[in-house]
Order: sequence, then C-alpha cells, then structure tokens
Amino acid sequence: MKYEDVKILEELREKGSITEEEYQREKRRLLNDEGGAPNSHKQPLFGLTESTYLMLMHFSQFAGAIVPLAGFVVPIIMWTTQKDQNPNVDLHGKNILNAIISYAIYAVVLTITIIGIPVAIVLGALFAVFVIIAALKANSGEYWKYPFTIQFIK
Repeated sequence: MKYEDVKILEELREKGSITEEEYQREKRRLLNDEGGAPNSHKQPLFGLTESTYLMLMHFSQFAGAIVPLAGFVVPIIMWTTQKDQNPNVDLHGKNILNAIISYAIYAVVLTITIIGIPVAIVLGALFAVFVIIAALKANSGEYWKYPFTIQFIK
C-alpha cells in the first residue's frame, strides 16, 4: 500500500504538481510512519535526532571559519559515515557537497577579475544566509536545495 502511494507521489512530482521538497517530505512520512515499527535511522549518530543531525551537517560548513578546510571536510565526514544508513543524510549530504563545490567555483571565477571581488564577497554572504536557511529547514524536517547549485553528485 505505501509503495503505491510513493508511486503516486513520484507521478505528481514528474508532472510538476508537487515540488521536490514536498515529494521528499511525504515520501519520508509514508515510509517512516506506516507499519508502526520504529525507524532505525531516526538516531543517525551520537544519539541525535535525524533533524538535529541534518541541521548540524549544514551548519558544519561554518567550521571553515575556525579551521581552514574544516567547512568542507566536516560535512563530508558527517555525510559519508551515515549515508548508507539514512537516506535523508545522503540527500542532504549530496546537496551540501554540490553547493560547496558550486559556490567555490563561482568564487574562484569571480575573484579572477578585479571587478568580481565585490561580487564574490556578496556571494559569500549569500552562501552564509543559504546555509542558515537550509539548516533551519532541515531542523524542521524539510529539504531545501541551495540556489544556483550545479548537480555534480546525484
């Protein structure tokens, strides 16, 4: 029964009737809530709830402000250690990695030109805002794709 409902959700997503975020949220609800059994990936790591873990995974990008490259390494470690056990960690991890790579490319291209340096600074500020939005959405159980992200990892 629940797999039929997921198929219907997929059709709605393909037709554009629902967004990717709505699809992921409802799919998660259908697969996790039906059957009554507790889901094993509600506690991904260190006893944290899934939403808290996902939020921290997004916020971990700010670790680079303290330790160089930590904002790249920490989310990757968080993603790779749990991606096989938790589909939401895998989804958010890919989103984070694609965003980091995309915005790094944009920053390099913009800083090559002198006129692009102020734009690169604005881009960095926007990225920080996007990280906060994604983290807050993840904490509330939603998936939010970073704007202007190139899909390197699918």
